[in-house]
Amino acid sequence: MKRVRTAGIGVTAVGVVGYGVGAFVAYPGRAFSVTTVMVGITLWAIGGGE
Repeated sequence: MKRVRTAGIGVTAVGVVGYGVGAFVAYPGRAFSVTTVMVGITLWAIGGGE
């Protein structure tokens, strides 16, 4: 489960960075950054239990 949590943290970080960049620069697929954040938070949450 620790790997799932670590992956969730990483995916969330990538999504947040993508969202931040998308706020200043228009690029194709920038709407997927919100989806990436949601998936990352979900992985983070399910991987958090011991």
